[in-house]
Amino acid sequence: MSTQAELTRRERNLVLAVCCTSVFLGNLNNTVLNVALPAMQRDLHSPLSGLQWTTDAYLIVLAALLLLAGSAGDRLGRRRVFQTGLALFTLGSLLCGLAPGLGFLIACRIIQAVGASMLNPVAMSIITNTFAEPRERARAIGVWGAVMGVAMAVGPMVGGVLVQGLGWRSIFWLNLPIGLAAFACAARFVPESRAHRPRRMDPVGQILVTVLLGCLTYAIIEGPGTGWTAPRTLACALAAPAALLALALYERRRTEPLVDLRVFRSAGFSGASAMAVCSFFTLGGFLFLNTLYLQNVRGLSALAAGLYLLPMAVMNIVTSPLSGRLTATRGPRLPLVLAGAATTAGGALLATGGAFGTDALLFTAYVLIGVGVGLANTPVTNAAMSGMPKEQAGVAAAIVSTSRQFGQALGVAVLGAVLTAGLHRSGTPFTQAVLPGYWIVTACGVAIVALTLATTRHTAPAAETAAPARQPAAPEVAGPRASG
Repeated sequence: MSTQAELTRRERNLVLAVCCTSVFLGNLNNTVLNVALPAMQRDLHSPLSGLQWTTDAYLIVLAALLLLAGSAGDRLGRRRVFQTGLALFTLGSLLCGLAPGLGFLIACRIIQAVGASMLNPVAMSIITNTFAEPRERARAIGVWGAVMGVAMAVGPMVGGVLVQGLGWRSIFWLNLPIGLAAFACAARFVPESRAHRPRRMDPVGQILVTVLLGCLTYAIIEGPGTGWTAPRTLACALAAPAALLALALYERRRTEPLVDLRVFRSAGFSGASAMAVCSFFTLGGFLFLNTLYLQNVRGLSALAAGLYLLPMAVMNIVTSPLSGRLTATRGPRLPLVLAGAATTAGGALLATGGAFGTDALLFTAYVLIGVGVGLANTPVTNAAMSGMPKEQAGVAAAIVSTSRQFGQALGVAVLGAVLTAGLHRSGTPFTQAVLPGYWIVTACGVAIVALTLATTRHTAPAAETAAPARQPAAPEVAGPRASG
């Protein structure tokens, strides 16, 4: 019987390749959608809030279930949960491609999200437990982060080609062959493993997390259109902080909570989680606003809009592996400071309105945003994962993945709401209504720099602040690899 420690280097690299395929699939799905939104809007007669829900229904369900999926992988078997996620994601993609209307599409996006929630945290847990040596693990996480960056970067271009040539439904059909291939390769190459002492399930905590994220997003998206004092909007706006308070009080009393709040006493882990929110807030909000600008204001085709984002994509692809090397050799502080500075500069260039005047300035802003997102991803992941005990690797990966997805959903919700509020003012052009949103992006860049300087001085691992186990950690339990 083979364990992760007994895998050869080639076998470990094959496991890494399968996990990277899943992260490529999930993150490509996030960004490939953006360039298709105007085509969906025309075909399905959707309002702006409908486009926000097409994006955020997926992101919110994904964020809400990531913690549960990480625990489920540790308990039920990581390969089993991983393959279940691939199957659900592929099925949801098929149904999205066949959707007859907006409501059906949003429902199928939720199916996609349920499957996707089982991919990233479980894949990261598999990687963490496959690569035991710290330097080798850091390099593997760097590759994983680079693949994530590449997927996010090429999404708009891939989407532009598909929408232009085959229509918006093809962006979902693209997932079918990749998902099926990843499912088969996982069965062949990934050994089954589980935590020796996984956490107990926490249904109450899971419900509270779902209420918190769902109600907060609903209030932000629907508030500008229905009015902030509308009964449902107001109820959701009040329910979100109530759920947060209840979650904090309830989780403190549990021996094995969904999220051990004591982990956040570590400045490094808390800072990494907050920076993940800021970085992906920028990515989600920027792509949403920019797609509408390029196609609805400039009148570009989906393909041309995707090509316009080529500078951002190239810089994201270039800086993602560079960030991995910097993180492995010098730690996360330098790449994170550079990421925050680039995001601040790109956001400020867009917020002042100057970038809308010439393509040169617009492309400069795209380059800076691409650098910011590309440099941030790997050091954030490394900082968060290094602060958690290996035994709870699935939960640790889920926390940082939740921060990413919640940040992206929040970016679409907040900046979309800011744009909607601006457009509701009579006579306000898009290029003016969008400026407050880009000032928020600028503030996110400043926050990344400030958080880096404030938290990366502290090196105590989060494991020291987590609840101690009642018994010494035992080795991971691993089953034999499937033969086919």
